[in-house]
Order: sequence, then structure tokens, then C-alpha cells
Amino acid sequence: MTKLSVLGQALLLAGMFSVTSSAAAADLDQQIQQANEQVADKVITWRRHIHQYPELSNREFKTAQYVAEHLQSLGLEVETGVAHTGVVARLKGDKPGPLIALRADMDALPVTEQVDLPFASQQSATYRGQKVGVMHACGHDAHVAILMAVAESLVALKSELAGEILFVFQPAEEGAPEGEQGGAELMLKEGLFAQKPEAVFGLHVTSSLNTGQIGFRSGPLMASEDSFNIKVKGRQTHGSRPWNGVDPIVASSQIIMATQTIASRQVDVTKAPSVISFGAINGGVRSNIIPDEVEMVGTIRTFDQQMRADIKQRLQKTVELTAQAAGAKADIHIDHGYPVTVNDPQLTNMMTPTLQRAAGSDNVITTDLITGAEDFSYYALETPGLFFFLGVTPKDQDAKTAPSNHSPHFYIDEKALPLGVKAMTNLVFDYLDKQ
Repeated sequence: MTKLSVLGQALLLAGMFSVTSSAAAADLDQQIQQANEQVADKVITWRRHIHQYPELSNREFKTAQYVAEHLQSLGLEVETGVAHTGVVARLKGDKPGPLIALRADMDALPVTEQVDLPFASQQSATYRGQKVGVMHACGHDAHVAILMAVAESLVALKSELAGEILFVFQPAEEGAPEGEQGGAELMLKEGLFAQKPEAVFGLHVTSSLNTGQIGFRSGPLMASEDSFNIKVKGRQTHGSRPWNGVDPIVASSQIIMATQTIASRQVDVTKAPSVISFGAINGGVRSNIIPDEVEMVGTIRTFDQQMRADIKQRLQKTVELTAQAAGAKADIHIDHGYPVTVNDPQLTNMMTPTLQRAAGSDNVITTDLITGAEDFSYYALETPGLFFFLGVTPKDQDAKTAPSNHSPHFYIDEKALPLGVKAMTNLVFDYLDKQ
């Protein structure tokens, strides 16, 4: 046999293998599409039910039951009561492969719905001692319904699945009630990633994109969030004789101005942006009485974990020394919130073609940095994560003017939900195939 004929046979075999692989891939794509179509109507039904009966953070009892019953009906191994009300299920494919995690958050907000829908929320609850309306004003109802649909699709495709899937239905993303723990951080403390997944995926609906669009970026995506409380203590005196006391109001104003130089003059603005904002200042009761004390609260947002730690130290030092210079004393307490949400660059680069294929390349947007925070960030600190946004504003509306997440007018175009199911399902298969 000549060298040429050997080469010819090798090329022929390679061509046959390529054709066979392409045919297999096309067949799997068709199976995924069919499985997704089977749940297309169900995802709408599930979302409407959850929307109509929203529950606040750490109180998602009926939502958790609704999810658990569905997962159990699929024959999955289901664990309930994780981090109070969380639901976790596991699916093992028929083929060997790694473990990956998919996450949806379940809680609603203390917002009274003002959207005219037949399934609008009429629910109410007590929040911080006040009776409030309850609404899925951030779209977590859609997240839950999408992941329920993804679970059903993956169970139907179990014979093609080369790995294991951890379905995470998480409570309290919006923050646990005062005095309680919750959310992603507590789920991890209770051993959610005892067997660490190779990757974790999550999505969030947004009114800032239109139906059919997906948005994300590599690296930092959403800011860290830390709140602070400052008490400035002076010495009360008559307003006409300020020299007889120590004015905490003037000291507080100096603190507010001094802290603004942290972001603008003390940290490297070319590395990442940061924000220090004061949301409230309270002190005094009468025009001619300088009070003993002023209380201020605010928030810190950053996109770099090291910068986050640095700003906290600078804030504390600036507050204390500025007050001291004014003859007052300041006590600051920083409540450490969610870390920076970071999309792992390698994972993001690997999975970008999947999202482009799901939505179409023209519909995949590189988003700006988002100063909102997300506790998906805790998962992404443990293992490579990819978090993306799903547009839900109708195509004939301007997404720039649509009511934002957390608004009582927040509206989800249900035509957007199938893309969420398609994207998540394909992320699973494409990731496992690449491994």
C-alpha cells in the first residue's frame, strides 16, 4: 500500500467522522429544541402562578413546595429546607461527566403591584413592622419558572447528558430579614457545594433589554454592596451660641464631603469605578437647638474586591478623623453585603458562542457595568460562574424608558421566557460537551 493511499484512507475516515459528528450534533440540537417546545406553555403557567402568589425573603414556603413537587414529579432527588426555604435537586445523566450548577432565586419584594394583569399579585405581608404589598417586581418568578422548565427538558434528555446537574432554587436573594441569615451565603454555609461543581450558571430578567436579547460581560459585571451607619456625637447647645457645644451637624456635613474624595482622589479610578452615597441623615428637632448626635446611613459600591476592602478602611479613617478635627466623635459600622459579581473570563469566552447561537449574534449585547448587586456573586467566588441578563421588554417598546426592576410597574413580556429556557439548556449541553 502506497503512502498516498494511506493518506487518502485517513482523510476519508476523518471526513466520515466529521459528517457523523455533525449529524449527531444536529440530531441533539433537534432533541433539545423539541424538549424545550414541550415545556413552552408550562413555563408560562408556572410563572403566572408564582407571580400571583409571591413571598418575601426567607418566607418562600408555598413557592418552595410548588417547586419541590414539580421536581419530585420528574423523579429527581430533592432536598428541601436548605437555608430555610431553599430547594435543591440533582440529576445524573446517563453518561459520565462533571457536575455543574444552575441557580434561580425565588423571593419577591415589599412592593404593591400596579400592573393590570389577570394574575397580578394581591398578596400582602408584614415587613419591618408595616403591612406592605408583595410583588415579584424583580422577575424572580420568571427565574424559577425557567429553571423548572430547564429541569424538565434535561430530564427528558437524560440519555444524552454527559454529567450531573445541581438545580438550586434559592431563597432571600433580596436580603434576609433583620436578625436572620439567608440566601446564597447561607446555602453555601450549609454545604451546598460540598461536592464543588465545575461551573455555575444563572440568569436575571431585565427591562433594560428587549425580548430576544441577552446581555452580559466578561469579568466584573455587578457591583459589591456594603451599607454603613455613622453616628456623629457632639455636645448639645443653643443654636445662638455654637461655641458652647460641639456641632455634630456641621461635622456630619464635613464627613459627607470628605468621603467623596475617596472615590475621586484616593483610589485608582482607571482600575474600576466606585461609589460612596449617603441615603439619609437625621439629627435635631428644633431650629435653635444644636443636637447631641447625628445619624447617617449610606452605601458603598465597587467592582474590585481589593478596592472594596481598601475603600472600607479609608472610609472608617476619614469618618473618624474628620469628626475628631471638628471636636466631635464618630462611630461607624459597616454592614458587609454582597461581593462583586464576576463572570469568569475563561468560562465566559468558552460559552459566548452558545449564547450567540441561542439568541443570534446580533441580539447578544455586551452590557455596561451594573452598580446593582447580586448574591450569585457568592457562588462565583467558589467556582467559575457565568451570569447573564435576559431582556423582557416587548420588542415594540423602548427598553430605555421601560419601568425598571423593583418598580411597581415592572412588566415581563412572556414571549421572552423560551429564550431563557433555550439558553440555559444549551449552556448545559455545550459545557459538558467541551469537557
